[in-house]
Amino acid sequence: MATNQEPDLVEVVKDGIYIIRFNRPKRKNAFNDKIMLGLGPALERAASNPDAVIAVVTGTGDYFTSGNDLSNFTKGASGSGGASDKKGEVNLELLAQATVGSFNRLVKAFIDFPKPLVAIVNGPAVGIGVTMLGLCDIVYATNRAVFHTPFVSLAQAPEGCSSYLFPRIMGQGKAAEMLVFGKKMNAEEACKLGLVTEVFPDEHMDQVWPRLHQWAKLPPIAMMRAKGLIRSHLKDKLHEVNDLECKRLAESWTTEEFMTSLMKFFTKKSKL
Repeated sequence: MATNQEPDLVEVVKDGIYIIRFNRPKRKNAFNDKIMLGLGPALERAASNPDAVIAVVTGTGDYFTSGNDLSNFTKGASGSGGASDKKGEVNLELLAQATVGSFNRLVKAFIDFPKPLVAIVNGPAVGIGVTMLGLCDIVYATNRAVFHTPFVSLAQAPEGCSSYLFPRIMGQGKAAEMLVFGKKMNAEEACKLGLVTEVFPDEHMDQVWPRLHQWAKLPPIAMMRAKGLIRSHLKDKLHEVNDLECKRLAESWTTEEFMTSLMKFFTKKSKL
């Protein structure tokens, strides 16, 4: 039956700005297959679109994104063809390899994105919703935003090049608090430490857009050249880090420790 429901990932280009919006507000914009597999190609379309000078990633509703939808690991992801064994049961190792391959390509698209990339964090960010910010050029956040990377509590490994970028951005100790111990960070602290560029009162987040529209009038080739110079010495390293993080992530997803943590997570969630 046909529906008029919007897609999980919305793309709009207007006045020189290519907007990519996570659009699962009822699920806190958690990354399902459609977002995980679609975000990289969306960035590639933004990169090649002659009408797009700047790209923006943001979310619909109260959340930026709650990160990777972990229910994929309990039911098998529809987009991970070949992740089932001959009996039709989900093979966790195959699922992990398929998922991490998609993840690697997604992070690669962020690393290679040639135009100015702005994140407008409209609410809480979790997991990949936090780590992707280190790969953006500018991060604007509402004062409601909270940043949480609960990787270790779920027996997972850091991703999105955060293991390399976060210590560079905020220092070794603060990075360890986030990535190892899962400490939550509010918007003001994230701004003070350099993860966020500027914090806006939630009711005034619209003030971001006139600024971006003004920047979209700047010479586009010159902007790409300037970004290219800033990022040039980092790109090869970031690709290396991405590959290593994804390898560790795939390893973590096949452990008994991860499955135990996953079951505890969903048991706790079901009691809420």
